[in-house]
Amino acid sequence: MDLQAALAARRLLAIVRGGDADAALRTVLALAEEGVGLIEVSLSGADALTVIERARHALGPDALLGAGTVLTADDARAAHRAGAGFVVTPGLGDGVGAARDLGLPVLAGVLTPTDVIAARALGAEALKLFPAAPFGGADYLRALRGPFPDAPFVPVGGIDAAAAHACLTAGATAVGVGSPLVGDAADGGSLAALRDRARAFRVVAEEAGR
Repeated sequence: MDLQAALAARRLLAIVRGGDADAALRTVLALAEEGVGLIEVSLSGADALTVIERARHALGPDALLGAGTVLTADDARAAHRAGAGFVVTPGLGDGVGAARDLGLPVLAGVLTPTDVIAARALGAEALKLFPAAPFGGADYLRALRGPFPDAPFVPVGGIDAAAAHACLTAGATAVGVGSPLVGDAADGGSLAALRDRARAFRVVAEEAGR
């Protein structure tokens, strides 16, 4: 899987973290049906590995389905066994190297220039700029792109529709969106409302930067 190319093509990564495993699975499937083709299931959600396993079975081997909040080598190995096709980390822990050893592409969490250099040295395919909004969002992204103009940044954290548009226009490869997109769907909330939000975010992803 070429994660960087997938991010560049889709421009939107949905982040599913729920307190109800069945609802989280329904959320993943609804997002996929609405054309949100890159989906991360956070390991901090309820029974997340089972959600990944069930989603993989439902969506098939080619679905761009990953595991998020991968902190440790054990997390990476468990995500791989569950069927994750890529992993997402909040920082540069042992999960990065373990995932790479397993052949899983990594969207590695970074914040500072030092983090960017370290993540690239570890072989991360793309860089999760996290938490993006509290540190300036699109403005901070522009500052980082000065020394790293070709780095594939994916801002995550506090990214609503307006911030997504601003970050994509500022040169982000993609944006990662959790609660502004998922809402309460992964806890049993409305799937109809989720579908409406998914369509709206897809429009932002398709139109930003044109």
